Amino acid sequence: MSQAKHITRLTPYASSADFRRVFDEDMSSLYLLSFLLTADHEKAEQCFVSGLDDAVKGNAVFREWARSWARRAIILNAVRVIKPRPGDESGSGPNSCLLNSNNKALSDEKPKEIAPVLGLEPFERFVYVITVLERYSDQECSVVLGCKRRDISAVRIRAFQQIARSMESHYKQLANASAEKPALLERPSSVLQLLVAPRLATSS
Repeated sequence: MSQAKHITRLTPYASSADFRRVFDEDMSSLYLLSFLLTADHEKAEQCFVSGLDDAVKGNAVFREWARSWARRAIILNAVRVIKPRPGDESGSGPNSCLLNSNNKALSDEKPKEIAPVLGLEPFERFVYVITVLERYSDQECSVVLGCKRRDISAVRIRAFQQIARSMESHYKQLANASAEKPALLERPSSVLQLLVAPRLATSS
């Protein structure tokens, strides 16, 4: 009996407890992955919870693969929820609303960094996240998305181009905003007076 218990403890497969620990320790990165794919907080939460359930109840995997398997579970659930398809560009997707700085989705911790990715059309976003950020091969990505392998590289190029345009537009806005500041800085003595005067008044 004791020998059987010893063998159980040495099993190389991830247990339910292992997956729960992974989802607990990597909660932020797993949720970010889910949000980047879905571009929607409610759906991201749904995929996170379903991903944990699938990982816990799924097929046995080696313990050292638990983290990559958890991320795969998130991706597969996001695919089921969003159902991205090549050429499925409605025009009313996330592009316009998610690039708006007043949008709720962009009021979170890293809006500027992830806004260009969230602004992609669904299929472009999935291809970019899966092949570039998660480093899946084109073949693996085509299997996950249920599309032809030749679609992946072309879509990834479009995604890079769209992200580059979004970033260029963002930096132009920053440049225009900073161009308005010299008007205030033309009077350094006045600005310095405004900053220092309250302190001088307090010290006197």
